[in-house]
Amino acid sequence: MDINNILGVVLAGGKSERFGQDKSQVKLQNKLLIDYILGEIIGEFKETLIIANEPIKFIQSNNISTTKDFKSGLGPLGGVLTAMKWIKENNREYKWISTFPSDTPFFTKNELRYFYKNINLSKSKLFFIKSKETRHNIFGLWSLELIDQLESDILKGERKVEVWANSIGVSTVNIDYKKPDPFFNINTKEDLEKAIKIMNDD
Repeated sequence: MDINNILGVVLAGGKSERFGQDKSQVKLQNKLLIDYILGEIIGEFKETLIIANEPIKFIQSNNISTTKDFKSGLGPLGGVLTAMKWIKENNREYKWISTFPSDTPFFTKNELRYFYKNINLSKSKLFFIKSKETRHNIFGLWSLELIDQLESDILKGERKVEVWANSIGVSTVNIDYKKPDPFFNINTKEDLEKAIKIMNDD
């Protein structure tokens, strides 16, 4: 797989309602939550795009761009479509986007590289990571060929990644892991406390 054909995308446009504030800006051991994922992925791509609807802080890099959702309230699928539109509008030549959440502090480039190594591009236009029978729909590789279908379905009212992915066909790559869980995500203050405990136990 040619990494130069892939745009890295961090989806940070959610409202973080369960957390009560923008969780990407919460500090975990004196480091912004979004910087954990950025620190792992920005060296893997020629360019990384952050989708955020409010001004946010993050580690500085010449390889990072930011944009807002093309339309608010559309959830992660809207963020995916926004990234695809950004590629077209900015005359980039990427053929795929690789999506990541902003709230998974234990994900590493090792999982990403394993994911790519085990993808057969001839099998699908959409790939998700799976672990322990759980499909992680935000850790995805999406073909730009899906843009028209995605826009049409979103405008018809589709909002759920799970449902949409199943409707168009998705292939998965299973990743086994030892603790800590690289897909542990922080949705609540309690999750943040769990993450702190995990880090302190290491």
